[in-house]
Amino acid sequence: MEYVAALTPPFVMAVAFTALIVTIVKSQGGANKAKEDAAVDAAFARAESVRQKNDD
Repeated sequence: MEYVAALTPPFVMAVAFTALIVTIVKSQGGANKAKEDAAVDAAFARAESVRQKNDD
C-alpha cells in the first residue's frame, strides 16, 4: 500500500496541471478576446494622448 501513497501526490499534481493548461487554452480567443483587445486598445489610446499632451 505504500506505492499508492507514493503515487498519489504526483498523480494529483498531474491532474491539476492538466486542468490548468485546459483552462488557459479555453480562455484564449472567443467572446472575451474582443473585450480584452478593446480594453488594451483603450489603455494604449489613453497613454498616447497623455504622452502627446506632455510633448506640447
